[in-house]
This record gives sequence, structure tokens and C-alpha cells, in this order.
Amino acid sequence: MDTDTDGGAALAFDVFSRVCPSRGTLEHVTGRWGSLTLGALYDGTFRFNELRRRVDGVSEKMLSQTLQALERDGLVHREAQPTNPPRVDYTLTPLGHRVTEQLIALIRCVEDQMGDVLAARERYDARGGR
Repeated sequence: MDTDTDGGAALAFDVFSRVCPSRGTLEHVTGRWGSLTLGALYDGTFRFNELRRRVDGVSEKMLSQTLQALERDGLVHREAQPTNPPRVDYTLTPLGHRVTEQLIALIRCVEDQMGDVLAARERYDARGGR
């Protein structure tokens, strides 16, 4: 259990409870665009259009919404540069970096096991599903 800023006991969070605020953050982190955006930012600082190219298939609107949610959760830092035209850079916060390290391990695990996953899909499909 964590402590709050006053040094007292903090609330215990339980993602399995429907009222737990950690569910929203988990959704932001593990959703398709959130996980891909965090994974891309793990490689460094990106401008919006660089991120959009890196996260192939994401729309401008969806990337904007994803970045806003991740920034609100304290995982992404947005820095607007006072230039003309304006330049906005996105990077992981220390918290975002810690969370993304775990996410990267999951991504690598899935990528490493895709041969087994594809074989399982073939077996499943060959027997007609359920």
C-alpha cells in the first residue's frame, strides 16, 4: 500500500472493483492506441506527426485523445515550444517510463510468442472454433 503526501496510509486500489480509478488508467495504458503510443515514446521524444507516423494506423483525432488521456494520468509530458510555427514535443514522465518498461516487456513477450499464437489460431480455426 502506498502512502499519501501527508505520510498517512493511502487508499488501497483494486482494479477489479468497478469504482476503482485505476481501471481508467489501466484502460489508457493497455488500450490499442495507448499501449502503442507509450511504446513509441519509450524510444524518446517525438513531435505529434512523428508519433502519428510511428504508430501506424492511428488517426489524428485518436492520437490527440490518447495523448491527452496519458498526459492527464501523468504518464506523458507535453511541452509546447514558443516557435513559429508552434512545436509540441511529447515524452514519457518518470512515472510513464516505469509503466512503459512493464508494457515493453509484455509487447516483447507477445512478439516473441507470435509463432505459437498463430499455430494456436490455425488449430482453433481448423476445428471450426468452439
